[in-house]
Amino acid sequence: MSAPHLPNPNRLILLLGITAFAGALSVRVTDPFVAIIAEEFAAPPDRVALLASAFAVPFALIQPILGPIGDALGKRRVIRVSLLLLSVMALIAPFSPGLGTLMLLRALTGMAAGGIMPLTLATIGDAVPLKDRQVALSRVLVFAIAGQIGGGVLAGMLAPVLGWRGVLGLCGGVAVLASALLAMIPFGGPPEPRLPFEPVRAFGRYRALLGMPAARLLFGAVLVEGILIFGTFPYLTLLLGQHGLAEAAGASFEAGLTVAAFGCGGFAYAALVKSALGRLGQARMVVLGGAMSGVALLGFGLAPTAWLFVSAGLLLGVGFYMMHNSIQTRVTEVAPEARGSAVAMHAFHFFIGQSLGPVVIGAMIGGFGAPVALALAGAGIVALALKLGRR
Repeated sequence: MSAPHLPNPNRLILLLGITAFAGALSVRVTDPFVAIIAEEFAAPPDRVALLASAFAVPFALIQPILGPIGDALGKRRVIRVSLLLLSVMALIAPFSPGLGTLMLLRALTGMAAGGIMPLTLATIGDAVPLKDRQVALSRVLVFAIAGQIGGGVLAGMLAPVLGWRGVLGLCGGVAVLASALLAMIPFGGPPEPRLPFEPVRAFGRYRALLGMPAARLLFGAVLVEGILIFGTFPYLTLLLGQHGLAEAAGASFEAGLTVAAFGCGGFAYAALVKSALGRLGQARMVVLGGAMSGVALLGFGLAPTAWLFVSAGLLLGVGFYMMHNSIQTRVTEVAPEARGSAVAMHAFHFFIGQSLGPVVIGAMIGGFGAPVALALAGAGIVALALKLGRR
């Protein structure tokens, strides 16, 4: 008997990629405008900097709710609604009369964004066989990385012309166009599995997930990644200044290049993943990624020149995505009957790690100095990769 014909998932992957791009465009778009918004609203810059947390924390906290809803109502339906809500909030945000209103709208935008990328990963888990899934996930990852980098580029290039309000509105406009595209073109791909929406049973599934050693390892791994890798990003300017690699005015430029290089590392990973999996296998690739990430973090602490510092960002991007995309792939298979819930719990831990990261890394730098703190962070990532590789 011949194997059943499975619908081609390419259109599904492309549409999900466009959705991920439109959703990611708004994630970090306020970061370059902290000083400008602070001046306009006569608010302290450190308070305005909380706009990033206002987006990230609701993104994490909404996950335990959206996962079961996606499993019950259909992940693709929730993705469509989430993108539409994100576009509405992003379009309203430029009309904020004060910082409090802007904070609220960024929080609502973060909640809406929480229904896009995690459920996108789960949707690909439903549609693509495990042997091809990591490559498929890496394709969507390229769109998401492009969106995050694109938001920063738009902010930098168009700020003198449009200001922060215009740039936020432009991001909302892109999300509206993507939302209209999803309304006109069906996702395609195989039909989705559905579970009844029963809140008590849904949270029971979370208890069952957290009771699985394999799931706890994966969730703990992304929590550690968020702390040790993304926790370093707010300190890049400080590290450059401490090394004497840039003047105060130029350190922000070098730090921006480092973050962009990290994103380019993600693109490089996506180009190499198929051959790397074929030559190394997933376990060895995870260990290699951890080793590269450890060396890169050490490079942030010891780099003698600015270009080596930026190169460490590129190396960190390649190494991080070697590990992280492998974890994502395994998470989509840890509970096939409730993928939305499993990936939601994954995203929850990852964003909680990103929220805790600056506090932990800051305390380590204050207590041990930057070189030792980053060496310890690098050693932690290597140890994590070795544990994942063995499992």
